[in-house]
Order: sequence, then C-alpha cells, then structure tokens
Amino acid sequence: MSRGTNVLIVDDEAALADLYAAWLEQDWDVETAYGGREALEMVGPETDIVLLDRRMPDISGDEVLDEIRNRDLDCRVAMVTAVDPEFDILDMPFDTYLSKPVPREELTDAVERLDALSEYEDAFQRHFALVSKRAALESEHPRTELRSNDEYEALLEEIEAVEADIDELTDDFDDADFDVLLSNL
Repeated sequence: MSRGTNVLIVDDEAALADLYAAWLEQDWDVETAYGGREALEMVGPETDIVLLDRRMPDISGDEVLDEIRNRDLDCRVAMVTAVDPEFDILDMPFDTYLSKPVPREELTDAVERLDALSEYEDAFQRHFALVSKRAALESEHPRTELRSNDEYEALLEEIEAVEADIDELTDDFDDADFDVLLSNL
C-alpha cells in the first residue's frame, strides 16, 4: 500500500464509485470520475492505476482504455465491470479484469498487486541501469583497480540492495502477475 500512488476510479454508477473510493482512500490517493468523458479529462501522467468500468453511457470503458494507451500513459488498468469476459478481451491492453460485484478485499488486493507491479518495473529498470554501468566499467578497467575504487564498491552495494528489493517485491507474485510483466516488455 502506497500513499502517493494515484488511483482513478471510473464508473458511471456514482454510489459504487464512491464506495470503491471509500475502501481505497486510506491507503492510496484516490480520484473519481463518473463517466468516460470525465475520466479522459482527469487521467494523465500522474495517474498510476485506473479502475475502469466497461459499460458507460457517454464513452465506453473500452474506448477510455484505448485512449489511455494511445496517449502512452504509463499506468496500470484494471477493468472492474459487470460485463462478462468474452474473447474480445484477448486484444485489450489492461492489466487485470475484475467481475462485479467485487468484494472489498478483492478490490484492495488488485490495487496492491498493480501497485507492486509498477514498483517492480521501476526497480527492474533501476537494476538494468546499474548493471549496465557495472558492465561498462568492468570492460574498461582491471578488477584490481575496480576493487580499490569506493564508487565502484558503492555501485556493487546498490546493485545488491536493488536485487533484494526485487526479490521482496516478487515474493507474492503469482503466474498471472509475471504474465502481466512479460506482456509489457
């Protein structure tokens, strides 16, 4: 759970959207949009997670999802909907699909997982950058020179710390979580 993670709830059923917000607002920064048009006005680079209903009267959730992806917004999307999943979802670029009615624990678990996936990607990118720096240094300097350099030793320690963070983040991942990560590569 992460204060500072921005969650946008999009549902034309205002009472349901407000209920979801009440469930989530103590652990995340929550905004609510009561339709697709309003969602498109609110979603932006600061949005981390979108909980998106599919069937809305003004602009459908499917169209909102397409626009989010067309804008290249780096956010996780959970479809939270009464629309039973059909084969059309195979081509939809969302991260998870929840069928209504969604109990509180299932909703909060989904947001926690999406938040963890984002943290994992950030840590993985950081790890890649650090390992690339290590490889560049190791290709140009003898090991004895590297071992006597405090900055290189600090780099090795930072790599170890990031690897520990990645291990901790992935402890609770299941196959579906890894599938989501791999689909984003």
